[in-house]
Amino acid sequence: MMTMMATFAPRAGFWRRAATTLVTAALTFYTGSAAWADFSRLSQLQDEGFAISAEARLLDGAQETLGSISPRRALSPASVTKTYMAAATLNRFGPQHRFTTRLKSIASADDGGVLNGDLWFDGGGDPGLTSENLWRLVQRLHQAGVRHINGGLVVSQWRFGPVKCITTDRCEARKRVANAYSAPLSSAGVNFGSWCVNVAPAAKPGEPARITHCDGPQALTEVDNQLTTKPDDSGTQISAERLTGEHGDVVRVSGQISTNAWPRDIYRGVSDGAGQTADTLTAMLGRFGITFAQPPRVTTAEVPQPANTLAAVDGKPLQELLLRTLNYSNNYMADVLALDLVDAPHAELEQAGQALESYVATLPGHGEITLKSGSGLTTDNRTTAHGINVMLESMYHQSSLFPSFVAALQSPENGVMTFTRRGPESFQHNVMMKTGTLNEPYAVRAAAGYFRTATGRWGVFSVLVNGSSTTPYLNWTKVLEPLAVDLDAMITAH
Repeated sequence: MMTMMATFAPRAGFWRRAATTLVTAALTFYTGSAAWADFSRLSQLQDEGFAISAEARLLDGAQETLGSISPRRALSPASVTKTYMAAATLNRFGPQHRFTTRLKSIASADDGGVLNGDLWFDGGGDPGLTSENLWRLVQRLHQAGVRHINGGLVVSQWRFGPVKCITTDRCEARKRVANAYSAPLSSAGVNFGSWCVNVAPAAKPGEPARITHCDGPQALTEVDNQLTTKPDDSGTQISAERLTGEHGDVVRVSGQISTNAWPRDIYRGVSDGAGQTADTLTAMLGRFGITFAQPPRVTTAEVPQPANTLAAVDGKPLQELLLRTLNYSNNYMADVLALDLVDAPHAELEQAGQALESYVATLPGHGEITLKSGSGLTTDNRTTAHGINVMLESMYHQSSLFPSFVAALQSPENGVMTFTRRGPESFQHNVMMKTGTLNEPYAVRAAAGYFRTATGRWGVFSVLVNGSSTTPYLNWTKVLEPLAVDLDAMITAH
């Protein structure tokens, strides 16, 4: 027995020493991994002259900060601003709130279906109001027995609109525009403030392409068709812009389309959101056989009282509006929702920004912020990575709101923004985020959201990268690739 013990003793010491060595190595590896999990790769952009504010930290336990770069430095967040708007509107209205659009009149229809007065369209500030909603509205008016208005259609945008432009894009868009995101803002707007035309090839090469309005055969605005049909497989190159002159909006479409190309819809911002609603609604009323004694008009005056509601339609729940707004970074919807936060009539973007700032003031420890719009189209919006994380943490702890809030963000792998589909697997699968992009007057690339670590812990991160007039163009790859690796290290180390 003594021999056996003597023989075993050195072996026991060996295994104790081996175990100690393995534990020490594991701790060294873990400590090294945790130290490696920072923003060291992203920080290299500072060497090229870019300003960075970044912070990542855990939300449970000791709320450990995993990495930071000047986290309290105020920079432009671009479209990450939309997360503030989403948080503020959810706190104000709740996920199931619906904006209502109404047709009103101080008169009532007689037995013959004649309404002896004006028909008022009371714009309810629904950022998701579409032609489908207007069809339902007109159908309900028809069901109410109205056949003739012995007056006119009056589109009221008394809540807000036309809203003053504060960015170059929206100011220039009053005369001409080649995009949809610069659409004017109105509480009585429809179809995201954009004209939609459908483009299809003609039957034979050399003929003008077929261009129709998306809402039906009746032209809602003039189309200048300079698009030529080319033979099969010739390639399709389409240029479209909306021009505005003394006779109203014109959508000019030019270029070429192959005879075997699929039809496609093209959207361009209108010059007058409420005017577009008046034209669209007038056409729909006409197709239902409802006539007017006077032409339609637009006003900023409130609907006269007492006025009866003749027809109404509710929009989609706020949580669905936010999903579309944040996933597609819809600037029109974001700014309309921010304007909905203003209680006073004739709201402007400055007041919407103040409403957002009032929400932020309720977040302890947030710090400085300047918000001039809900969309983030302007670099005048300023916040910090630390401040964004404070807001994200606040939403995380609100059990009734957090599911709707986080659902409006997107995972890199499955989001609609395909440029995010890169980087390590843990970044692709364990992150939900909102990105922001601006190129003028200087480059802005921003990202913020939540992540889950390898052990299931929740964390928040915010990254703001701003250029200047002297820095080079900033490709998203130069930001996203180091950010993905840095976040991957944080995720796997914890």
